[in-house]
Amino acid sequence: MPDIRILHRTAYFYPAPVSLGPHRMMLRPRETRELKLLSFELRISPEADVTWAHDVAGNSIATASFPALSDHIEIESTTTLALSSPQWPVFAIAPSAQTYPFRYSDADWTDLGALAMPQYADTTGRLNAWVAGFVMRPPTDTLSLLQDISTGVSQQIAYQTREDMGTQGPLETLDRGWGSCRDFAVLFAEAVRSLGLGARIVSGYLFDPMQSLIGSAGQGSTHAWVEVFLPGAGWISFDPTNRSMGAANLIPVAVARHITQVAPVTGSFHTLQGDQARMEVAITVEPLGA
Repeated sequence: MPDIRILHRTAYFYPAPVSLGPHRMMLRPRETRELKLLSFELRISPEADVTWAHDVAGNSIATASFPALSDHIEIESTTTLALSSPQWPVFAIAPSAQTYPFRYSDADWTDLGALAMPQYADTTGRLNAWVAGFVMRPPTDTLSLLQDISTGVSQQIAYQTREDMGTQGPLETLDRGWGSCRDFAVLFAEAVRSLGLGARIVSGYLFDPMQSLIGSAGQGSTHAWVEVFLPGAGWISFDPTNRSMGAANLIPVAVARHITQVAPVTGSFHTLQGDQARMEVAITVEPLGA
């Protein structure tokens, strides 16, 4: 696979100069055995003081503080990386976890914590009932079960891009019958958590040079998927939007318990005039040299 270049630009424009609060950015991809970061550059206008840190999940967080009023913010990151994820991965799942149901070790269960607990209320058990339809008979093959749930999400929910902020809850997505990649990821994560499995939401980019995948259309498209923890194999990627398993074509930037924790750029501004910001986002993910 060729080296990849990612350009990500986020800009805010205001009718008059405003006081800018700190802006938190999650733009630097996570390095893994299958993803090697070759370079990363972050440019911000107006001039800002930038500090870097890692959050509890190991994500790289840049925080920009702006000392002066401004009528705009422009944040642009340029990344080059090498991606070597196989198209048809083989996972060395521990024998104890190859069939569902299985029990995590006490240490794994403690460390997974909230990642194995549903994050949305389901007082009537509707989501549990929906997920139970994929468990043909216990015990069942764990990986096949997860693939069936991922496929079931994309078969029963119509994909639809949404430019508005926020994410639908899993029951809302089931009721509406449509959603974006963010909504697909939340539904899948909640589904597997209801089975007692550890899952985390992933935000990043989709490398789609052939334009054959779902979720990469549009200039401002990031992508969302899910990683499920299986002993022996570790974190396995599932992209229910594209019915895929494994990290091929996926470039992770941030992982978290909840979808609200992986927004690429968040921040605030202060004005006494009630001004509204105009936002522009442009993202390109392409082979280096294209």
